[in-house]
Amino acid sequence: MTEYSQSDERLCTALVTNLESGFEALVLAYQHRLYGFALRLSGNAEDAEEIAQDAFVRAYRALSTYTPPQTATLRLRPWLFQIALNVFRNRIRGAAKPPQQVPLDTSGEGDLLDRWIAGVSDQPEQAVINSEGERLLTQLISALPEHFRIAIVLRHIEGLSYSEMAALLGQPAGTLKAHVHRGVKQLRVALDSPSPRSPYSSSRAAMSEVR
Repeated sequence: MTEYSQSDERLCTALVTNLESGFEALVLAYQHRLYGFALRLSGNAEDAEEIAQDAFVRAYRALSTYTPPQTATLRLRPWLFQIALNVFRNRIRGAAKPPQQVPLDTSGEGDLLDRWIAGVSDQPEQAVINSEGERLLTQLISALPEHFRIAIVLRHIEGLSYSEMAALLGQPAGTLKAHVHRGVKQLRVALDSPSPRSPYSSSRAAMSEVR
């Protein structure tokens, strides 16, 4: 059993023992990760905070209706992501206009994507927007078509397996692999294509600092 699954097992046990204190521990364990997930889906910090908060409210309501055996066997990470994803989709459908997105011709260095994917794949829980290059890449991800964006975030940031993604999204693993491949290809094109309209087109020195 992995360290991650052991941590979730302890959280589930705490939720069964005492919902109030167990849920507090759940929020502490997942608040940053769920916010980061929502941020990369929405591309907007304010929206991401509201999505994460709403997801936790819905999670608590659901847990209050579960039997102890149901709670004890929850797979917390995909379960929480599913709730947050539903909140995000509901907000998009109910919005008067779609969230503002940056065009996919923003310039940058192509190897930024390789470094970023390698970093978040090694330690997805440490994937934080802490440099100009990473902020740019997060903007580009938020501008991808929704199905590509979700697949890339779940696979390359949150570290879910394709079988976990298939169960969460209700889609075949092969379809999700294609979404990830095509989404990454679009990101590579965006990062390799200088654009004079982009504020990043004259900042290669700054981008190189994230190596």
